[in-house]
Amino acid sequence: MDDDNFSSLLGDDVEPIKLDKRVKLISAKDVGVDKEQRRLSAQELKESKEDPLSAPVDLVEPLAVLTYQRPGVQHGVFKNLRTGKYIIDARLDLHRLTVEQARKNIFQFVQDCMETDVRCALITHGKGEGRKTPALLKSCVAHWLPQFDEVLAFHSAQKQHGSYGATYVLLKKSDKKKLEAKERFARHKP
Repeated sequence: MDDDNFSSLLGDDVEPIKLDKRVKLISAKDVGVDKEQRRLSAQELKESKEDPLSAPVDLVEPLAVLTYQRPGVQHGVFKNLRTGKYIIDARLDLHRLTVEQARKNIFQFVQDCMETDVRCALITHGKGEGRKTPALLKSCVAHWLPQFDEVLAFHSAQKQHGSYGATYVLLKKSDKKKLEAKERFARHKP
């Protein structure tokens, strides 16, 4: 039925029903709220979820050996890392950076390493001797690296790679590298 036929059936004296609104919508929660502060807080929360590195850091000595081995990492693999036998696929130099800049750089560096199938990396942080806060960046590196699921192990570097002022980092294999290793192993099976 079209609109003209419907109107003719009802007659001329029919008027639409007018309803008063029963509920008044008031956005009382926004009254007196600093929306710019709310937006900034939301942005900080988003960044903290994207970048899991936490702030409190226990300071280490400038000549301390940094060492970390996630459970499940084979002794021989860790020994090869510790003695500098792996090829270093990527390097990050943190010299002359603030703690905040270093934090952002390390976060991005680990992400980039995973995307490009880097297995072993070197982070140069310096010893921090003679500074107002000795070994600050070194302490931060020691604190931040275990927070990454991608980091299997790390150890202070050998002399030729920076000694106490640098750290080898062993990263998880990417899914692509795991598949390649599995295929390579399957070919050698009798």
